[in-house]
Amino acid sequence: MILATHALVGAAIGKNINNPWLIGLSAIIIHFILDTFRHGEYLDSRVDKLKNTWWKILIDLSTAGLIILAALYHYGFNKEITINILVGAFFSLLPDSVNLFYWLFRWKFLKPLYNFHVWVHLSINKIQKFAPERQWNLRNAANDIIFSIIAIILLFI
Repeated sequence: MILATHALVGAAIGKNINNPWLIGLSAIIIHFILDTFRHGEYLDSRVDKLKNTWWKILIDLSTAGLIILAALYHYGFNKEITINILVGAFFSLLPDSVNLFYWLFRWKFLKPLYNFHVWVHLSINKIQKFAPERQWNLRNAANDIIFSIIAIILLFI
């Protein structure tokens, strides 16, 4: 899933659960469940590097951030709801952040989490790393779109 989908789903979890510890745990678990669904990645070729992808990540996170900010405005920046939504968004992005830190710095203590994340993406779907099923196109993005729309609805009702 793209980062916006994870952030929106995490924010929706945060809006609808009142316990921050449960929000964090739920957001992480749901992150991995979402990654089992077929989805495209915008880092989808062997030649892509982070330096060629930073602008996609920036647009992705900005889109989610603006939608979350709109939800916070909708609820009048209520302190409890704001904290819960932000906790949900943060923890839903945490597994991808761990991947990034492992990828950039090769910190050995992060390798088991990185390997699990790779396994969730590749093994469950039986899709190879650079297969057409992982490319960014409308067919592969359909699950991202569906989950994001559901999250937005849950965030605003």
